[in-house]
Amino acid sequence: MPVRLRPIATGLTYDDVLLVPQKSSIRSRSEVVTKTNVSRNISIAIPFVSSNIDTVTESQMAISMAKLGGIGMIHRFMTIEKQVEKVTRVKRSEGFIMGTPFVLGSTTTARDAKDIMKKAKVSSAVIVNDKNKVLGLVSERDMWFLEDDSVVMRDLMTPASKLITARVDVSLSEARSLFRKHKVEKLPLVSPDGILEGLITSRTVLNEDIYPRATKDNKGRLRVGAAVGVVDDYEERARELIKAGSDIIVADIAHIHSTHGLAAIKRLRTICDRVDLVVGNIATPDAARDVARLDVDAVKVGIGPGGICITRIVAGAGYPQFSAIRECAPVLHRRSG
Repeated sequence: MPVRLRPIATGLTYDDVLLVPQKSSIRSRSEVVTKTNVSRNISIAIPFVSSNIDTVTESQMAISMAKLGGIGMIHRFMTIEKQVEKVTRVKRSEGFIMGTPFVLGSTTTARDAKDIMKKAKVSSAVIVNDKNKVLGLVSERDMWFLEDDSVVMRDLMTPASKLITARVDVSLSEARSLFRKHKVEKLPLVSPDGILEGLITSRTVLNEDIYPRATKDNKGRLRVGAAVGVVDDYEERARELIKAGSDIIVADIAHIHSTHGLAAIKRLRTICDRVDLVVGNIATPDAARDVARLDVDAVKVGIGPGGICITRIVAGAGYPQFSAIRECAPVLHRRSG
């Protein structure tokens, strides 16, 4: 018997459509507000998310995206340890108050300190004792011209008695005033008994002015997402990324509307109880309906529309992107409402 084919619907890509100009009361582009939610609990100032593809987003891209008001999703095609390191780098790159400053012991040698600081990609360290009491501060410059790398931190550091410090509840304006007055680069935050409770850098305060729309968490750190798969180590990977501070976990495969994909989403939903769970990719209303039922925080719509994505070329499967979003959006809107 001949096979009866379903009618082929018209599918539109973004290149096939334009916005029709309308009468406007906006006098300047600076008046336009582009803030939107990237997931249920996280908003961004500009509607741009860099893809979790291995040639697109690692730590530097994620930092740049967040500073400018978007967000980056770090790809999963690396070891768990490497991905955790990249998330950590984003979270440590900035924050009005760094709650876990980089520290070294007073007996650490300059040789070891250089190696440790280089690996951690930091330019200074707070020197503390075994009770986390501040003893001093050492920067890279203190070790530039050393002839003997065996010298220890207590002989190189600027002692605590000469440091400019502040209390942990210092305000941004107070911190700015201290940096301006004392011309220092680091401001350790200490308790009345000298225990280290945080750190503010002059660069952080400057960036508050340079990047006013930066995407940050409630501790002033840049936000970042990280991708996991749906097989093998995905549960362990998600747990470690959450520990590292990832704000979003992205369950990422080419086509997640599958039995094993939906099962993985259920598992990840229990793991991601403190962070937003984004899942994808999908391209149909049926897929949107099935994943939305699993209480996810956002859905990635689109299979293969990216310029460097080869899914459509390799698999011969996909759907024009404008039509995919137009058809999936009403389903997801009803679920979120």
